[in-house]
Amino acid sequence: MKRLLWLGVGLAVGAIVVRKISRKADEFTPSGIATSLSQSAGGLVESLRSFVEDVREGMAEREQEIHAAFAAGELYEDKFAELRDDAQGGSHGRHAQEGQR
Repeated sequence: MKRLLWLGVGLAVGAIVVRKISRKADEFTPSGIATSLSQSAGGLVESLRSFVEDVREGMAEREQEIHAAFAAGELYEDKFAELRDDAQGGSHGRHAQEGQR
């Protein structure tokens, strides 16, 4: 009776080990690698979409602040002027150049 018990335990453990090894081996087949890459790429794309949505929300919020300040006649304070190279005093771009002609 003891031998049958140990035979059953051995068969169960063997089946579990073979099953886990088979799953791991499937990950290294071309289809398993393709599945893994597609899942990773899908996660990357979703993260990128989330980032773009956050940036757009921030831009819309900042635009509303600028419009509100303009409508109220307040002087708009550029918080990021020191981060840009304003050596020309803010006269950048095509429209600024047209005014200089």
